[in-house]
Amino acid sequence: MNPSSSKLPVSFSIDRLQNDLVVCENDLWTPHFNTYRYEGNWTSISLRSQSGLADDILSFPNAAYKNTSLLDRCEYFKEIMDWFQCEKEAVRLLRLDPKSEIKEHVDNDTSYEDGFFRIHIPIITNDDVFFYVDKKRVPMQMGECWYANFQLPHSVENKSAEPRIHFTLDCIRNDWSDELFTKMGFDINESSQNKQYSDEMKQQIIAELSRNPSEAGDKIIANLQSK
Repeated sequence: MNPSSSKLPVSFSIDRLQNDLVVCENDLWTPHFNTYRYEGNWTSISLRSQSGLADDILSFPNAAYKNTSLLDRCEYFKEIMDWFQCEKEAVRLLRLDPKSEIKEHVDNDTSYEDGFFRIHIPIITNDDVFFYVDKKRVPMQMGECWYANFQLPHSVENKSAEPRIHFTLDCIRNDWSDELFTKMGFDINESSQNKQYSDEMKQQIIAELSRNPSEAGDKIIANLQSK
């Protein structure tokens, strides 16, 4: 079974990441829409969105995305995006303020096996930020590049006195990424339908999908309930 999280064999300049962050921080941080999922302040800036606006942080599958005008002023963020030789959907900065928490939840269809992978690159973080995926702590450091399977239950708690800010990219799997993930030790032929979830995890996934009913979600629920 593929790992719940994995560090990519690349890292990026912390100074250049933080320089582009300064450009973005002059713009509005938009409160995250999933208010039932967090306590404190969880905010976002879009560098690539469906409307092309920096304050549009909504994301829907199978929709067209375009760069925002803010991205044009962020040379290094564009370089990082170009490193990923695949189609990109939403590209955002995600900020979790001090003493804030993202509650445990799942994000549907966000595993490599589903043809999608979300990348996190910490710009500002510290050892008092606790990021868990599938009950395992993910030790992300500034400038590192991480994949995680967000179809699994995950949560974040910022117990520090400073904000945690990540650069995130939603990417579409292709031959280039298959080669990369194979080198990282992934079985690229593994199917998401073959995963064995614990009863507790099944209930969490079903509860999350039930909040926002969809035809695809209903199929996943039926599949989980049949096992």
